Formats: sequence, C-alpha cells, structure tokens
Amino acid sequence: MTTTNLAGGTFTVGDLELTRVGYGAMQLAGPGVFGPPEDRDPAIAVLRAVVERGITHIDTSDFYGPHVTNQIIREALHPYPEGLHLVTKVGARRDEQGGWPHARTPDELRSAVHDNLRNLDLDVLDVVNLRVGGFDSPEAGSITEQFATLAELQQQGLIRHLGLSTVNAEQLAEAQTIAPVVCVQNFYNIARREDDALVDLTAEQDIAFVPYFPLGGFSPLQSDALSSVAARLDATPMAVALAWLLQRSPNLLLIPGTSSLEHLHENVAGAALDLPADAVAELDAIGA
Repeated sequence: MTTTNLAGGTFTVGDLELTRVGYGAMQLAGPGVFGPPEDRDPAIAVLRAVVERGITHIDTSDFYGPHVTNQIIREALHPYPEGLHLVTKVGARRDEQGGWPHARTPDELRSAVHDNLRNLDLDVLDVVNLRVGGFDSPEAGSITEQFATLAELQQQGLIRHLGLSTVNAEQLAEAQTIAPVVCVQNFYNIARREDDALVDLTAEQDIAFVPYFPLGGFSPLQSDALSSVAARLDATPMAVALAWLLQRSPNLLLIPGTSSLEHLHENVAGAALDLPADAVAELDAIGA
C-alpha cells in the first residue's frame, strides 16, 4: 500500500492503526443507498484511489445496497492490502420501500455478520458496530442482548473488535460491562453538537469517536457562517468542516463519503487545513 502522511495522523482502535482520515463507502451503492450504481467502474476507481492515498480505514455495511457496497469493495480491493481495515455495522436492514428498519434480534445480528463476511470475502471482521438508534439520534433502552450476541461472535473468532453506533453514554457504559468497546459512531458535526460530552468521555477512555454526516443538520444561517470562514481561508465548506472535526479532539476519525475521485481528493486535501484560533472560535459558536 502507498503510504501518505495524511492530516491528523493515525489513531489506534483496539490493536488496529487507523488513519484519522478514513473513507465512508455508503455512497457507492445506487441512489438512496439502494441497488447498484449506474456504473461500477467509478466506484472501483474511488476505492483504489483511497488505498493509493494511504487511507487505512474504510467504513461500510452489508445493508448498504443491500450487499452492493461490500461486493464492490471486494471486487476493487480483494485480496486486501496489509494494513487496510474494514469497519462495518449491523442492526438494520433495507425494506422494499428503501427504509432502514431495525434488525437487532440475535438471529438477525448473526445473519448480518455472516453476510458481511461472505460479501467482503473475509474470515474475520476487523470492527463491527452495533447500530442502536435511529437515523440521527439514539433511542433509549437496554442493548445487553444485542451486544452480548456480537460478543459471542467475537469469542468465536468472527469479529476482532466491537463498536457502537447512534448510542448514548448509558448504552456505552452498559456495553462495556459485556465486552470492550473500541469506537462510537454517532451523528455529530459543527452544528449538531449534542454529543460534545460523549466526545470528551470517549477521548478520556481512548475510544475512537467517528462522526457521520459532517455537513448535515445546518440551517441557512449556520451555512452562511461556515461559508464565510471557508471563503476567508480560500477553502471549501466541507474542508473547513472536516478540519474542525480533526481539531475538535484527537480521538475523532473521519469517514467522509463520495463516489467521485475529485471529491475524494478534495476531502483528503481539506483535512490538511490548519484552522487558526479565530476561525475555530467562530465555528464553535455555530453549535453553541
């Protein structure tokens, strides 16, 4: 694999060294993350460019498509380069209307793990995140049965490390009584800062925090503020949003997604942006 000094360096997740600038593969599927893309070749080209740029962290799930994204990853990258780590998630499925209903019974979770193994052509999954909440926020309730099911699969040697997605602090603590948690993946960005305390908590515990939708949840006013900083720094709003996340806490890992080579290069370059203190203060005020 080509090695590149990516902005933000790396963060150790369990015993895996992941680049803090990762890649989210969700958009490789068709429109609405449903069905195949119109053309697989650009998706394959983007994945190969990810590896060439030295990125060692690809986020995926077998319910993207469903199955399509993982199959494209396998076609593009298998046999996988040494040091490349695939992080997947279970706990949902796609219905015929394109919805994302929960799929969290023990049997559904076991089936999902085996689907990921089969479609990625792996014997063991590096990290499996249990998706708990809804689209963008946690849902209260115990996760003991679900997380214990994944812990059993981990003990069987099918999973190396376990993580959580769309959870609150109480659910993180509950899961930790069952097995170690190496990462938390929640909706978080400059404008959506409800998880500020959870970011700090996971940093204290050396747990990776992986925000998704780095530009989601903005009002026009907030977008104007972000655009103003971006214009002043001669950067794109996405570059500024990604740079803010990298500077927010050393345990934040990014997974911006795109099916475009141009946008991939912009995201990687944007993450190298060093925000001055006055820009950080202005951006912090967006989520205050």
